[in-house]
Amino acid sequence: MTEETFLIAGLGNPGTKYENTRHNVGFRIVDAIARRQKISLDLGKWDAEYCRAHFWGARVFLVKPQTFMNLSGKSVSRFADFYRIRPDHILIIHDDIDMHSGRLKLVSGGGPGGHNGIRSLIQFLGARDFFRLKYGIGRPGQDGVHAKIPVERFVLASFSDEEQSLLDERISVLMEGVEYFIAEGSQKAMNVLNVIK
Repeated sequence: MTEETFLIAGLGNPGTKYENTRHNVGFRIVDAIARRQKISLDLGKWDAEYCRAHFWGARVFLVKPQTFMNLSGKSVSRFADFYRIRPDHILIIHDDIDMHSGRLKLVSGGGPGGHNGIRSLIQFLGARDFFRLKYGIGRPGQDGVHAKIPVERFVLASFSDEEQSLLDERISVLMEGVEYFIAEGSQKAMNVLNVIK
């Protein structure tokens, strides 16, 4: 039986300036997956930090594009093309400003929803049917966040202590959901992830 190949990419911006920002939650979750598997993204290719490993019964590429958010698709598409990874075996992890802080949602297809990283992926992959694991970060004007904070400033600001604690709490269920996605399919993963409101 041929081993399946999956690509898990976290979206974010490179550099210490952006390291702990809300917009970089995709990077942070991919790093958490790597730590759980006792591996590190210490290789570089196609404007990305990445590693290739075997776990959960599959060959898995963990990828963090280093192109800045707006060109994330350029890097991810190179991996997908070269290693012939089907869109339904690609999982993109990213922040979502239209979901309240800490909410999780696994979806396939759809438009960019105002997210420039997803817009870039749709453009460079030439497809929409890849999977997206969205992590809610909230929006100014909701959940106690002052409405007058500009969206760009909000997403590029660091997590509050409360938001960081919530992310730490979510890591175990995120790992479980990603493992289900790879080992047993998207529907089982959705059953685990999409109940986290």
